[in-house]
Amino acid sequence: MKGDGLKKCSAKCIKNKKVCDKTSCRHWIDFPSEYNCCLISIYENGNMTLGQVGERIGVSFARIKQIETAALKKLKRNSLLDD
Repeated sequence: MKGDGLKKCSAKCIKNKKVCDKTSCRHWIDFPSEYNCCLISIYENGNMTLGQVGERIGVSFARIKQIETAALKKLKRNSLLDD
């Protein structure tokens, strides 16, 4: 069944072909073609480019790159990421 491995609410949206309207959900994004759910977006697309991520959350490629760089810097500083 399409939706296996997703949270129940995400699988339900796919099954019912209904866009999620729960804007308070931490997984909600304003991207109706993927049911407004970042989990569904990842499930359907797999790995995405920074540009694709930016398109889904409404920010530029450059801003996504800044966020990625800062996150990797924090991980490295906390020794959570190998070189």
